[in-house]
Amino acid sequence: MDLPLDLPAASPLAAATEPYLLTRPARQAVPLIFASPHSGRAYPAHFIAAARLDPLALRRSEDGFVDELFAAAPAHGAPLLAATFPRVFCDVNREPWELDPGMFDGPLPAWVNTASPRVGAGLGTIARVVATGEAVYRRKLTFAEAEDRIRRFWQPYHAALAALIAETRDEFGACLLIDCHSMPTHPAQASNPPDFVLGDAHGTACAPRATRLAEEMLLDLGYRVRRNDPYAGGYVTRHYGRPREGVHALQIEVARPLYMDEARIERLPRMAALVEDLTRMIGALAAADWSMLR
Repeated sequence: MDLPLDLPAASPLAAATEPYLLTRPARQAVPLIFASPHSGRAYPAHFIAAARLDPLALRRSEDGFVDELFAAAPAHGAPLLAATFPRVFCDVNREPWELDPGMFDGPLPAWVNTASPRVGAGLGTIARVVATGEAVYRRKLTFAEAEDRIRRFWQPYHAALAALIAETRDEFGACLLIDCHSMPTHPAQASNPPDFVLGDAHGTACAPRATRLAEEMLLDLGYRVRRNDPYAGGYVTRHYGRPREGVHALQIEVARPLYMDEARIERLPRMAALVEDLTRMIGALAAADWSMLR
């Protein structure tokens, strides 16, 4: 049984039984895909029982409501893929086997990546800590638990994403994946915080013209935009972004204070205005000439 936290009864995630929700347009009309890997909020009961933190503390790792911010994508001819499970349970923006050996009750297989910077920070595929640095679990995990999550959640999400990318490239000759995230308030940027950060792995994951077009659209809407600082793109951006093969990936980070209460994980009234602006942006992206991607 999953425990959806802070969800209206009518929400499509309230009774999530699948690892992702894929909303397709009646007909895909553009070479765009929107994905929200970190907005899932259906928490498995066994995970809640194993955690030492209360549900609100666990939720602070979510990219809260990002799936709702970009919900207009299908109406503009682009599919929207959203994970239904939370990133603190299994993070699909990591390699499949980035695991911290200190979290487990026995040795891990030799092929597991135990030395990545993400693992060192406690933020591997199975997170050791939440965004605020507090430990997630009250006990050691078994490798079988991690393997089950990766096979039942990580792998189906990426299989769906890879299939969408292949379909889109076959249909249009190229594909632009918009990987949608939100970012917490960053103390180091308190004096001049960005509203959006666009990450294209420093120009290696996406055609510069595509990044520039998204940047110009956001600037025209009156937002402060940065590129690759402090978020240049995670596993999804770097793994799927292969411009020479006609696949481009652009990560978009939205500042949480624009639309939500970060402490309570609640939507703010001004979220409606942001949704309107992002809907305009999605419409403009859908209307753009993407022949440059081929």
